[in-house]
Amino acid sequence: MITIDNIYKTYDTGIVKVEALREVSLTVREGEFIAVMGPSGSGKSTLMNILGLLDHPTDGTYFLDGIDTRQLDEDQLASLRNQKIGFVFQNFNLLPRLNSQRNVELPMLYAGVKNEERQARALAALELVGLTSHSAHLPNELSGGQKQRVAIARAMVNQPSILLADEPTGNLGSRSSFEIMALFQELHRQGSTIILVTHEPEIGHHSERIVYFRDGCLVKNENVDTPLDARQFLNKWMEEKGGLK
Repeated sequence: MITIDNIYKTYDTGIVKVEALREVSLTVREGEFIAVMGPSGSGKSTLMNILGLLDHPTDGTYFLDGIDTRQLDEDQLASLRNQKIGFVFQNFNLLPRLNSQRNVELPMLYAGVKNEERQARALAALELVGLTSHSAHLPNELSGGQKQRVAIARAMVNQPSILLADEPTGNLGSRSSFEIMALFQELHRQGSTIILVTHEPEIGHHSERIVYFRDGCLVKNENVDTPLDARQFLNKWMEEKGGLK
C-alpha cells in the first residue's frame, strides 16, 4: 500500500536549514492500523503531510499503491489524493454554514459525483458513523465527538484506500475518545488502512503497530501484541457513570 524509502524533508528558513525528517523508511501493508507517536517537533505531522500528498519530500521515494509519486504533477497528485486518501483532523475542519450531510458531500463535489448519488452516499456514510438522525444539524449543533464522526464520514465517503487521522481525539473527552477509537477499530475490521498520529500512549495502543519518531527520525517500530478494545473501555466508562446516556 505505502512504501517510503530514505525520506528527507528540509525546510530552508533563509537563515538556517531545518531537517524535519531524516532517513525515514517505512512500509504500510493494506489493511494495517498504525499509530505514529513522538514528542512535539519530532516529524509526525511532516510525515502525515507527505503521506497525504500535501507536501513533497526533499529527497527519497514514496510509492502509493505502486505509483511513484515523484512522477506526478500537482493536478495528478490532487486527483490521486482525492481518490485514495481520506483525512481526519484534530479540529474537525467542518464548514460551519453546511449541515452534516453537506459537509460529508464535499469530497464528492470535487470528484464530480452527481447530486442524487452524492446525497445517497453521504447519508450512507452518516449511517456508518451512527449520525443519520443528525444529517441536518449544523456543526455548532453537534458535540465534539459528533463533529469528529461527521469528519470521519466525510473522510470515508469516497471509499479511499487509506485513512489518515491527525490527533483525532485531541480535543475530545474520555467518552468521545473511546467512541471515535471504537469507530476506527470497526473501520479497520472492515478492511480500511488507517494511519493515526497521537501523543497519547493509550490511544496508540488501540492500533496494531506503533512507529515512534524523535528529532525527525524513525527510532522504533513495534507491533502491539494485544491492541486495546475501545468498545470495552467505552462500556466500562458507561458502567462507572451509571449508564449515563
